[in-house]
Amino acid sequence: MAGIGELREGPLHAALKALLARPGDRFEVRVDNYVIDLVRADGELVEIQTGNFSPLRAKLDALLDRHRIRIVHPIPAQRRIVRVDEDGEIVSARRSPKRPGPATIFEGLVSFPTLLSHPHLTVEVLLCAEDHVRAPAPRRGRRYTRDPGERRLVEVLQRIELREPADAAALLPIPDAPFTTRELADAMSVPVPLAQKATACLRALELLEPAGRRGRAPLHAPVSR
Repeated sequence: MAGIGELREGPLHAALKALLARPGDRFEVRVDNYVIDLVRADGELVEIQTGNFSPLRAKLDALLDRHRIRIVHPIPAQRRIVRVDEDGEIVSARRSPKRPGPATIFEGLVSFPTLLSHPHLTVEVLLCAEDHVRAPAPRRGRRYTRDPGERRLVEVLQRIELREPADAAALLPIPDAPFTTRELADAMSVPVPLAQKATACLRALELLEPAGRRGRAPLHAPVSR
């Protein structure tokens, strides 16, 4: 019989839970009215978050002061788009040109950036090779076309732990001179919105400070210690 929450989990979540498990760990454990993906034998609570971080806010607020918590977040650094027919047979497969890197974690951290300074929190970034499995054609609704598909783990390529604010800053090519978010985005080779989220996180963690303006664009600079 499936445990609490297992009926709703996707194949990527299930595969990562099995990969991360160690002898003595327990799956889908209720802790103070919250269901935890994995509870280590040493008491660490492990939450595998494949999507947005905002659903974790209430759980972290309730548990973090009394428990060590590890958020594990997979990023599809290598992705193959696989289309299958009704019988699950592969119709086509192609490599996605998108290759997100570890800095993509700021998409999640922007939900609660200051918690990264909490001594009980560790964020583990998994750079993964994944198959994104979809139907032969997108599903068409009245107003939109969508094909959510499902993510399937192929391989974990790299693991990066963020235990303190400086670990997050190390993911970015932060210039010594004041810079705009667009300049940071260019240095990161990412869209400007991701650079904006990264700078917002580091500002909240007091690692960046305002440094005037260049034209209409605000400038940021590393905080001098």
